Amino acid sequence: MTTENLKTIIIGAGAWGTSLCFLLNRAGFECEVWSRRAEKSLEEVVKDADVIISAISMKGVVAVSQQLKEIGLKDKAIIVTATKGLDFETTLTPSQIWQETFPNHAVIVLSGPNLSKEIKKGLPAATVLASNDTEAAELVQSMFASDIFRVYVNNDPIGTELGGTLKNVMAIASGVCDGLNLGTNAKAALLTRALPEMIRVGTHLGASVETFFGLSGLGDLLATCDSPLSRNYQVGMGLSQGKALEDILENLEGTAEGVNTANVLIKLAHKEKIPVPISYQVYLLLKGKVSPVEAVENLMERELKEEFWYLEF
Repeated sequence: MTTENLKTIIIGAGAWGTSLCFLLNRAGFECEVWSRRAEKSLEEVVKDADVIISAISMKGVVAVSQQLKEIGLKDKAIIVTATKGLDFETTLTPSQIWQETFPNHAVIVLSGPNLSKEIKKGLPAATVLASNDTEAAELVQSMFASDIFRVYVNNDPIGTELGGTLKNVMAIASGVCDGLNLGTNAKAALLTRALPEMIRVGTHLGASVETFFGLSGLGDLLATCDSPLSRNYQVGMGLSQGKALEDILENLEGTAEGVNTANVLIKLAHKEKIPVPISYQVYLLLKGKVSPVEAVENLMERELKEEFWYLEF
């Protein structure tokens, strides 16, 4: 398959889906964005599609993947998933759901420090495309690469995906940290300890350590935990100011996937016995079982230990 005359469909017309369309257009490729409000049916849109990009929220992945299975895809159609989250029922990632549904199709994960509002301003950014099918990943790489978007490829889809997923929980913690005016020292400590927590979960699930030091891990962590543009950061900031979670979510422009991810992550960590102290305090905070100040105190009072004990995976 070459990039000439590829029919490309983006499912999801939110901020992220329209940003991905902007990037494709910038690189010289046409695409069609579909949402449930569109006049055309999903079946009409995906007919003969060569590249299907999923930019929907986590809660819609299972339903849409099943709908596409019933419709049927072109034999060599490539599926790109740009969703960050975990399925509550199965604890699977979006790419795992897509691959189970379409075992004979190339599935590619797109993830990185890509705040949609900055992308739409034409500001430079970089991302990662990860897949077990290198040829397919390189094809999509050539479609997205432009003067404002640098695209890398790797062969660790689960690690790339988990980096982008788990950092959303850390972004909530980061918003709390800034909202409580805890200072630069505390923020640095939080982010430094957040990364090994993400690595513990990722390697337990089969990811490579190195992936978490790349764009989809450390890069996305830094961007999301330090920007008011991040919806998950906004959740943490709102909670630190005493706002109710329901009110915060109602006023967000889009979905804060970190809220659902925290719930699924704690379920998974409990089952697999993975230590996730920061995520657990975020979970308790979201459930209303601790206050922002109590969450910080709980982390500060944890048992003392060596700094690099977490490297013993």
